[in-house]
Amino acid sequence: MKIRNIAIIAHVDHGKTTLVDVLLKQSGTFRENENVTERAMDSGELERERGITITAKPTSVEWKGTRINIVDTPGHADFGGEVERILSMVDGVLLLVDAAEGAMPQTKFVTGKALKLGLKPIVVVNKVDKPEQRAYEVQDEIFDLFSTMDATDDQLDFPTIFASAKNGWATATPDGPQDNMDIIFDTILEHVPAPTQIPDEPFSMLATTLESDPFLGRILTGRVHSGTAKMGMTVKALNAAGEVIETGRVSKLLAFQGLDRVPVDEVHSGDLVAIAGLSKATVADTLCDTAITSALEAQPVDPPTLSMMFAVNDSPLAGREGTKVTSRMIRDRLFAEAEGNVALRITDGEGSDGFDVAGRGELQLGVLIEQMRREGFELTVSRPRVVMQEIDGVKHEPLEEVTADVDEEYSGIVVEALSLRKGKMIDMRPSGGGKTRLVFHVPARGMIGYLGEFLTETRGTGIMARTFHSYIPFAGPLPGRRNGVLISNSAGTTVPYALFNLEGRGPLFLGAQIKVYEGMIIGEHSRPGDLEVNPMKGKQLSNVRSSGTDEAVRLTTPRSLSLEQMISYIQDDEQVEVTRENVRMRKRYLDPNIRKRQARGGKR
Repeated sequence: MKIRNIAIIAHVDHGKTTLVDVLLKQSGTFRENENVTERAMDSGELERERGITITAKPTSVEWKGTRINIVDTPGHADFGGEVERILSMVDGVLLLVDAAEGAMPQTKFVTGKALKLGLKPIVVVNKVDKPEQRAYEVQDEIFDLFSTMDATDDQLDFPTIFASAKNGWATATPDGPQDNMDIIFDTILEHVPAPTQIPDEPFSMLATTLESDPFLGRILTGRVHSGTAKMGMTVKALNAAGEVIETGRVSKLLAFQGLDRVPVDEVHSGDLVAIAGLSKATVADTLCDTAITSALEAQPVDPPTLSMMFAVNDSPLAGREGTKVTSRMIRDRLFAEAEGNVALRITDGEGSDGFDVAGRGELQLGVLIEQMRREGFELTVSRPRVVMQEIDGVKHEPLEEVTADVDEEYSGIVVEALSLRKGKMIDMRPSGGGKTRLVFHVPARGMIGYLGEFLTETRGTGIMARTFHSYIPFAGPLPGRRNGVLISNSAGTTVPYALFNLEGRGPLFLGAQIKVYEGMIIGEHSRPGDLEVNPMKGKQLSNVRSSGTDEAVRLTTPRSLSLEQMISYIQDDEQVEVTRENVRMRKRYLDPNIRKRQARGGKR
């Protein structure tokens, strides 16, 4: 059977997963009466909750006698490691762009990788049914973008399709017939080359994704480079240096059909396939016939830019809300994650119970922490810090390109905030719909914790995207959080009367009847400097004043922070305690005397 392998790449929320849904339905993959959930490719629990794609997943459709393998990829720059590996499995890319927003940072990041690999793009301008759409302008922007990325003449001669994935149609012009998506399938068959097939050589395949299955064990997915693989055949795994990692038998061969993986007896050069049976092979290893001695070349992955310290939970409430609490359990889980996620780097920390986890951004690390929390782990995590690099003996830090679409009246305050964070404005222009597009280059340090502030400044209407740009010499100190925090001075359960009296000191993060301990952060101080308070102090009663004489206190609704907001809120001397039931903020040293000694530089 003829084959086409293609990846769908786009910025977050431009409609990739919705488009795949429609392509699956219109290709006849599902029965007419089959009940299929929306965004069927986002199968993970967190993916469905957050409405984002976290892991890349292949699917397959048949069209006019050709099998089209489609890989749905993440849109967030934090998960860019997934996309970089996937591009080596495909022969073309479907670049999806919002007809109003146009090219965004993640579009540039992934497209640049695809163009360097020589992949031919097909541009789909999506959401042309929006009233603020500017389809032809966006098409011109994409052409200019390709030009600046040194695209070849062949790549610049890209076909453009105008679509509304939500409404299930695509046409050659924005006002063409709104019937179906057939033009996308036909364009793929016409413009994406068939995979290079090398049938006469021994079997070889580069592993690009790894997952674990309770029944099959480790499953490695990739594209068969050469030869044929059969059930039960003996294969070996080579690392990048060509050293043999292990030899084993293929216990299961799985091909992709629609949303399912189906067992097959053999696969051929050019096929996308999942293989089970090996226990040590991992991402970027070559699975091959025993006669092969050299490994296939794997694409290099950009280095991590942000790191956090993961450690065991040592708070007074440790062990009450989780089952996986030891350092060894946390270590095993982190190293298992790093095996399949090439954008993560795990190293043992300086202390006995800590691990340094480096990744692409706050979202990627936040998703990992949330996954571990749901699995029953208890741990503490530190404030994120950037990963420095030494270049020619000078300390360099990562620089990010930040694109913000804001209403015109909020552009001034955003420009001021990013300038304070040592950002340099690169571009400022109208982006349609009364919005202004701001493009800044900002040190990655300056962006830690800014998203919440940005949403407040723009009253929730702003859209911001970030992507790694380059390394620059260390830009010097940056302003930190201006206000201190309210810290509980003892352990117990919070009392409404005490919280009511503390509201004048600043906004609280928790309500009444909540367990707290000494050193736990319960609110934000309205002034600089931390303040120790007693949230358990009840009303003193006497023979003159009884408990019933005063009205019941009415507390202001506490300020609720999500896990990611807490991670970016804390300072270097603070931690976030994560358990299955609760997420709390605390001081790193719970004892106030130790905190004072640390503040004096460890002097007694």
